[in-house]
Amino acid sequence: MKKLFGGLNLTWPKIIIFAIIIGLYTGIIAMIPAVRYTSLITITATFEVWILFGILIIMNAKSNKDSALKCFIFFLISQPLVYLIQDVVNGSSLFLTYYKFWIGWTIACLPMGYIGYYMKKDKWWGIFILMPMILFTIFEFDYYLCEFLFNYPFYIAICLFCIIMPFVYIFGIFSNKKVRIISSIITAILIALIIGMEVPKPHTYHTQVLGTVNGKEITPEYKVSLKDSKYGDVRIKEETSGDEVFYMVDCDFKRPGTTELIVETPEGETVIYNLDIKRNTYKIEKKVD
Repeated sequence: MKKLFGGLNLTWPKIIIFAIIIGLYTGIIAMIPAVRYTSLITITATFEVWILFGILIIMNAKSNKDSALKCFIFFLISQPLVYLIQDVVNGSSLFLTYYKFWIGWTIACLPMGYIGYYMKKDKWWGIFILMPMILFTIFEFDYYLCEFLFNYPFYIAICLFCIIMPFVYIFGIFSNKKVRIISSIITAILIALIIGMEVPKPHTYHTQVLGTVNGKEITPEYKVSLKDSKYGDVRIKEETSGDEVFYMVDCDFKRPGTTELIVETPEGETVIYNLDIKRNTYKIEKKVD
């Protein structure tokens, strides 16, 4: 582990090649629909894996200046490539839309890389430099734990990554036994608190799916249900828009998958819809006999 956090010879050519590979890989992964709701897609949206790259560069740098410049150049190359490869393939304009957010973090790599180098001194105060990166990772764990609880077993790999990596950083960077113990206790408490808060509560996707059935507006007399109740709960709910009152099929989806929405009209007709549920979207269409 010590070789990984200080024993690698990360020359400038290696940094540039690595940045190009990671940028292209991330952009390609973002375009593959099959991995959209898996741990593989997380590198395209959140910080945790990029934090690992930054720490590896810092810990294998030769000086504060070397650390700052290599972090800056790595992200200056890799982040634009993520969007540019998608723009070239899809004819989109993601670079202009999203890179304005990441350019700020890229510039911040200069001071962060410079200060981060002091972790190599292996002093007790080094934990105050590392702790923001641990907190970022744990923050992402909170988000992906919620995703896992809705989509299980998807996102389990990134959840484990976010739990394990803070301890890898602590034991890979520091040799001081007291620093290792204290920081590990703090990290373990934070992770336990998140698990304790998130696991007991329900993680649902709330939305509304229908306002009309067979061209007629839904009324309170309509009855709705799901073929398999494990996917969630549905009901008729009153909504208002100005002075207008109308009714919708209100849903709390508990997990992704395919099921049927069954609608019973006041006239006794049963209308069935095929329903495909995702984490934050759905597809519904009337079932044809």
